[in-house]
Amino acid sequence: MYLVHEYTFRLHSISHMACFFSDCNQNVTRTVYHQKRTGQCEKGMVYIMEILKTVNLKKYYGNGENLVKAVDGISFSIEKGSFTAIVGTSGSGKTTLLNLIGGLDYADGGEVIVDGHSILKMKEEELTIFRRRNIGFIFQNYNLVSVQNVYKNIVLPIRLDGNKPDKKYIDHICDVLGIEGKMDRYPNQLSGGQQQRVAIARALAAKPAVLLADEPTGNLDSNTSAEVIGLLKMTGKEFHQTIVMITHNEAIAQLADRVIHLEDGKIVADKAGEGRQAE
Repeated sequence: MYLVHEYTFRLHSISHMACFFSDCNQNVTRTVYHQKRTGQCEKGMVYIMEILKTVNLKKYYGNGENLVKAVDGISFSIEKGSFTAIVGTSGSGKTTLLNLIGGLDYADGGEVIVDGHSILKMKEEELTIFRRRNIGFIFQNYNLVSVQNVYKNIVLPIRLDGNKPDKKYIDHICDVLGIEGKMDRYPNQLSGGQQQRVAIARALAAKPAVLLADEPTGNLDSNTSAEVIGLLKMTGKEFHQTIVMITHNEAIAQLADRVIHLEDGKIVADKAGEGRQAE
């Protein structure tokens, strides 16, 4: 479906590429994908598609007879704008893998590349800043700040980075998620589903390269779970957001574009989900 090329090229004053490169007069080396789908691109147009990649990623605990290979040589890449589910039972390594991808834990080997940056080579302070600017998180327990209202929770990562929130963009996110009328409420005044909507809005607000969702429906009933997954899919398409979700629920995983199955720290299956098959 894609031809992979290694491109080295010099950019001068190509204004329409400004969304990819902040400096238009520099040498840039990127791995890019030439899309061959009929009708989806002009002849010769180059697309940068790979937003996340792991290479032989490893995380071990203990030693000797007590050695646990939580993540054991995992390699895969994620297409920009896609919705990928990583599914497995408890102990399969999915949470450890997500923590490594998100820069929340250090690997024992391998590489994690997010938007062209190798995060495992970063120093702690550099990684903290990169994570705040480029990786959005949605947690099972929402992780909202109880003493701040909905709006302040949503813009918190942006404020921590010393930036001014894009109010128009945030208003649009909240409108899409159906929480535009709850900006002054506090987390304890919201239902579980509403709190998870706020968590999704917070993750999207900083316009991250990748959004990581850790069992986002784990504390929700079946109806609300379906609603939240529907919102994730909708916001992914609306904002062209790359989403990687871990779950133990096979039915929920199948709603993604792609489903990666883990067992004992290894990938045992990698298939298209119903989201991709429906296109």
